[in-house]
Parts: sequence; structure tokens; C-alpha cells
Amino acid sequence: MTERKAVLLVGWHPDVVDYRKWSGLTREKLLAGLEGDRAKLEALGYDAELGLIKSSESAADSLKALLAAKPRDCVLIGAGVRTIPEYLHLFEALVNTFHESAPKARLCFNSGPFDSVDAVQRWVKPS
Repeated sequence: MTERKAVLLVGWHPDVVDYRKWSGLTREKLLAGLEGDRAKLEALGYDAELGLIKSSESAADSLKALLAAKPRDCVLIGAGVRTIPEYLHLFEALVNTFHESAPKARLCFNSGPFDSVDAVQRWVKPS
């Protein structure tokens, strides 16, 4: 049996999101979207894990620890980090941490908390 492809979904923890930046999004909707996409990936044959960050200051270290814990085939950095201009330096730090810690993994991006499955499948097929 082939090992399942390991996927890490990186984004803001629902408890620290500034929901004013995302019209109509609530903690409950975000959590449901994140958990829903993780569960869909699992059902499709991936080994999917949420890597939820709680602050810009600790995010790169958190990602580094998650990448050191086990090899990853794909890392997704969510739109909540990537598309908000004030998080540009955080996004750069995460991309550089990814590049240094998991150079063989694929990197992908979603457009929001509900299309992570499509983003992962663009780059990594399940085993």
C-alpha cells in the first residue's frame, strides 16, 4: 500500500481573525470551511492537517515546527494570509520558511477557506 500524500493547510486560527476584513465570514463559517476541506482531503486519500497560526510573530516558527514534524508533499498558504496587504511580510516569511524547510514539497494557494481541495489537487494527486 502506498502512503497517503501529506498536506498541510496553513492559515489563521479562527480565534484571531479580524472578520471585518472578510465580509460575511464568521468564526463558525471559517472553522466549518477549514475542517470541511481537511475532511474532504482525507476522504480523497490525503493525510491532511490544519496548521493554524495565531500571530504574525510566531507564524514562521510554528510552520517550521510543523514541517519538521513530518515530511509534507504539499503546503497550502491560505488567502487570509496571502491577500491582505498588511500581511505581506508574514506571507514572505511563510514562503521562505516553506522553501527552507520543505524544498521538495509543492506549494499552493486557495482563494478562500472553501476551495483548498481544488488548490491541493492542482499540484498533488492522492496516492
